[in-house]
Amino acid sequence: MLEGRRQELHKKIVIGTLLIFITLSTVACSGNNSQDATPIKATWVTAQITGDTASIPASEVANNRLVHFKLATPGGDIAFMAYDLEEKTHVRSNICPPCRSMGFSLEGDTLVCDTCATTFETMTGEGIEGACVDFPKAPVSYQLVDGNIVMAGGDLIAAHQNTLSPGLP
Repeated sequence: MLEGRRQELHKKIVIGTLLIFITLSTVACSGNNSQDATPIKATWVTAQITGDTASIPASEVANNRLVHFKLATPGGDIAFMAYDLEEKTHVRSNICPPCRSMGFSLEGDTLVCDTCATTFETMTGEGIEGACVDFPKAPVSYQLVDGNIVMAGGDLIAAHQNTLSPGLP
């Protein structure tokens, strides 16, 4: 009888050890790397204004992965973000109207509002989940000129206006 209990205990230990090993192996091989798991907070940069255009150095986006910048308008400053993802730079309006946030972080391939934690698709700006999901981040057209991301003032203002209302035009 004692020998039977020992065998049963040994069997449970072996099965428990195997389950722990399988669990740890699954977690280790899940494909998540520390870069994807660690939120990237934005770095604020100053846009250079020349006539009706604003520009930021492409190197700032490349070095920081996510930057925020402002454009002064008669109605007050409006904020924008630029980030690199999948070898492409994206420029978008940087406001979450319902919660009034002007800040987003980049978590893998998701934008996260720093105030309400609503999430948005980085490639499209469309809402994924959260309180402000109906206010997608409108894109801004730009050109790369001499190492700078150059945007027309009208395009920046249009993207900001398009983000203030639910849905994209």
